[in-house]
Amino acid sequence: MDGELPGDRPCGRSATIEKYTAFAPLYDLLSAEYPVYGAGRERLVELLGFRTGDQVLDIGCGTGMNFPLVQDRVGPGGIIVGVDRSAQMLAQARRRAVRHGWENVILIQADATAFSAEQISVEVTRDGGRPFSEVTLATYALSLMQQWENAWETMQQLTVTRGRLGVLDMQRPTGPSALLTPLARTACWLGGADIDAHPWKALERDSADVRSASARGGHLQVRVGSKPR
Repeated sequence: MDGELPGDRPCGRSATIEKYTAFAPLYDLLSAEYPVYGAGRERLVELLGFRTGDQVLDIGCGTGMNFPLVQDRVGPGGIIVGVDRSAQMLAQARRRAVRHGWENVILIQADATAFSAEQISVEVTRDGGRPFSEVTLATYALSLMQQWENAWETMQQLTVTRGRLGVLDMQRPTGPSALLTPLARTACWLGGADIDAHPWKALERDSADVRSASARGGHLQVRVGSKPR
């Protein structure tokens, strides 16, 4: 693969320079994935019900931290499409794919709040993917976007009818864990996320067969549903 993947180029205008640019090489180490946030990914993947050969669209894929979990389920016959606005984060995702020898990964540089579903779909199909995916997910991504409703609309448009949609994001801890709210708010602030965005409510509103889960004292919220007919 010579360090490159199909679809590894900008979709439309260049990615916006953002906070994650400088920290992209260290993101996996600084993200508190293993003590905290990995638990949410695991719950989301459990609920999504991947099938061998599925095409999976990962909106705001970052460094590709979902990729290992997804690869284990869709197999080499499946396709993973990662979309992110940051070229630097995608560079880390590309390195992850190359390191593991995953040749079924397509990376698209695009802002899901600004680019149309058609623009993204054209890039995906140009590089061997299908125009619509069986599974579409966003993990800890929508709360980073000021206009996240636009990204949610794009997720729906790029998913096949009766396909599965998943959102994993953060809120203030609840119950006894509410004592950890200052820590959770600080973590979200440092990452640029809006802890009060609650983007999973859009999935609850627009999807059928909604299932929910939570982790880490309610701080991590998981919602999975299917695209209505």
